[in-house]
Amino acid sequence: MRKLLMLLVLAMAGQLASAETVTLQHNGLVLTANLVKVDEAWQDKPVLLITHGTLAHGRMEITNALQQVFKDRGFSSLSITLSLGISERSGMYDCAKPHDHQHTDAPQEIGVWRHWLADQGVDEIVLVGHSRGGAQTAWYLADDYDKTSVKGAILVAPGSPLDNIREYGKRKDASLGALLDTARRMVAAGQGDAMMEKVDFLYCSEASVTAASFVDYYSDDPRKDTLNLLKTLSVPTLVFYGSEDKVVADLDGKLAAIAEMPNIQLQVIDGADHFFRDLYAEDLADAAVEFLEAL
Repeated sequence: MRKLLMLLVLAMAGQLASAETVTLQHNGLVLTANLVKVDEAWQDKPVLLITHGTLAHGRMEITNALQQVFKDRGFSSLSITLSLGISERSGMYDCAKPHDHQHTDAPQEIGVWRHWLADQGVDEIVLVGHSRGGAQTAWYLADDYDKTSVKGAILVAPGSPLDNIREYGKRKDASLGALLDTARRMVAAGQGDAMMEKVDFLYCSEASVTAASFVDYYSDDPRKDTLNLLKTLSVPTLVFYGSEDKVVADLDGKLAAIAEMPNIQLQVIDGADHFFRDLYAEDLADAAVEFLEAL
């Protein structure tokens, strides 16, 4: 029965193919996003601004599912595709392409889209981020900016880039320290745009990546510790984790730490994995609606 219901959800998600694609210019690039409107008065209720995870895109399975389940509950949404240095990027990032993008590009692009929504007449925005997108959303929220229109945040299985840095040596057959030292020397010598070849980078093996990108993603920065970042947020924040998440490191420790934060609400969806498949997006949306209506 649950599989049948999932097929119905996927069929409904196909309806999002008719959703509006919107674009804007930023730093010489064309950014794209998928806008799903509940009705012609879509600006009158809180609108969700959704950011995807590592090397992914705004039309992937989980973001499509989130846009559909929130639309079913009366909430419009804008699912953005981070440029990762490419104009009008679509689909998953091709590991064969050179990497000339930075972790810190994302908070800037989230801000650009927040301003775009405000220009459309949206007075209440709720930021939503999945996985690394959750970490980047938290980074954006922690920065100093006018938070008037941002009423809250929903972080879905947020990762912690600091964990990725610590785990590099365990997962990669290379020394992060040596590679980072090389990249830093290149940047200091004015060669930040030069390529480092056959480097393991994020999910890509033997990638071509600029020295500046490698330094940005793998340098230790307190803002890459998502748990500590959450303590600094001033807007109401709802954090979701799936009990079967195998992607987020030290899930038990993270759950215990978040549960003690007075500014954070925590929801564990029993049975869900990192991507909230098999109707777990419905469970997530049901819990999120209570949070949204209380803002």
